[in-house]
Amino acid sequence: MGEQHIVPGPVREIPLSDLGRRLALRRTQLGLTREETAARAGMATGYLRHLEEHPDAVPSAGTLLRLAGVLETTVTELAGGNAERPPGPGRAVRGADLRRLDAEECWALLGTHGVGRIAVPTVEGPAIVPVNYSVVDGTVVFRTGPHATPARAAGRRVAFEVDRIDEAFSRGWSVLVRGTARAVTDPDEVRRLAERAHGEPWAGGDRPLWLRIDATGISGRRITV
Repeated sequence: MGEQHIVPGPVREIPLSDLGRRLALRRTQLGLTREETAARAGMATGYLRHLEEHPDAVPSAGTLLRLAGVLETTVTELAGGNAERPPGPGRAVRGADLRRLDAEECWALLGTHGVGRIAVPTVEGPAIVPVNYSVVDGTVVFRTGPHATPARAAGRRVAFEVDRIDEAFSRGWSVLVRGTARAVTDPDEVRRLAERAHGEPWAGGDRPLWLRIDATGISGRRITV
């Protein structure tokens, strides 16, 4: 048999532990590579890789403190101590500034994708439910089941809200979209959304119905210190 040549694929960073996921997510949010984060925290890149990829990794309190400082967060956040708490119970700081965002800034923030909340009118009254969303061609889109609450939004006026809160530094922003939700039924458009949208619904299951929100208004605010 002849010699086989195996071409290695790209190296993928796949954090396995809860701590590892939080570390990787936070440095990604800040635009930091693993190498940059390790250097700023005064540790070897290999050790940071170990923390991100091994569930049994047990860093010292000093290590967590250094990482929290580099990643502009708290040890509690990194350790998952706030995982079951709603955001925002911390105290506001003096001197905080509330600034209105223009439409371009709002769409840029929405374009980071993630989880938002849609307010849907129902016969029982308004319902607000979370959905995994994407922005495709300047439109908010999401998937749902045909009998799920978000599906009731089709053909209705709705409000859609996304926010981010950084309690460690008392910063945050929120964006509100108002418009009409439309069910996407054209096969070509459904295929295009499936190709261009980001991620899968966290709730899992079969969610074949795509909805888009034709925005008639968008507004946002940012809190800074």
